[in-house]
Amino acid sequence: MRAAVLFWFVSGVCAFAAQWKPVWSDEFDRDGLPDPARWTYEEGFVRNQELQYYTRARAENARIEGGVLILEARRERYPNPLFQPGSTDWRRAREFAEYTSASVTTEGKASWRYGRIEVRAKLPTGRGLWPAIWMLGVNRREVGWPRCGEIDIMENVGYDPELIHANIHTEAYNHVRGTNKGNRIRVEKPWADFHVYALEWTPERLDFYVDDRKYFTYENEKTGPATWPFDQPFYLILNVAVGGGWGGRQGVDPAVFPQRMEVDYVRVYQQGP
Repeated sequence: MRAAVLFWFVSGVCAFAAQWKPVWSDEFDRDGLPDPARWTYEEGFVRNQELQYYTRARAENARIEGGVLILEARRERYPNPLFQPGSTDWRRAREFAEYTSASVTTEGKASWRYGRIEVRAKLPTGRGLWPAIWMLGVNRREVGWPRCGEIDIMENVGYDPELIHANIHTEAYNHVRGTNKGNRIRVEKPWADFHVYALEWTPERLDFYVDDRKYFTYENEKTGPATWPFDQPFYLILNVAVGGGWGGRQGVDPAVFPQRMEVDYVRVYQQGP
């Protein structure tokens, strides 16, 4: 496996020549839980009125197996430790979750300002699924969303399973205001084969790719952080959501579970001399 990792570093340098140099990766070549030096977890009911409870370090939902990271959404009854009877907070109002899943993140472990981020993945599918590969600014806890900025490298909703979406969210451009910027591309059966979902990020622009196809560009308008909060480090998130404001728009089919996103690798490059 060391030879394989060395090969991609060498071949990556050759392929990208003077443009991109490898700086971080996870090849998922050791079975077990995700590497705690690289990854941590979101936990609980987190966002978007989604139905899943994100678990922490639970192999049923997040594990490395056969050279891939598996993020598995399961239909199962799972207790909510934050449950408060009569609570008006949706995160605390449910005593049990009907679904579990995983959201792994590099927050506090690794972050990058500019670069090329590649994730080779095979997606889950089924009505109600909402897998995503995305990034948030490291200042999220200080300034909140959307001022921290959000970069959605890949989103997919199970009721329209062959469309891959890329979006950005900022203080000026976000889905709450109905002003978010993005685009989509059709990919045949993304649940059947692996594809490379990639972002190329410079001080001037964000370019989004599936394999070698660029399908969305967001340019720096140079009008300040309300439109371009992307001059700071961002961390990476990989997750499989169930339901929620977008993923659950046409309901959830309980018969499709379990479903999983398989990730072959995550690789980060930055520009070198």
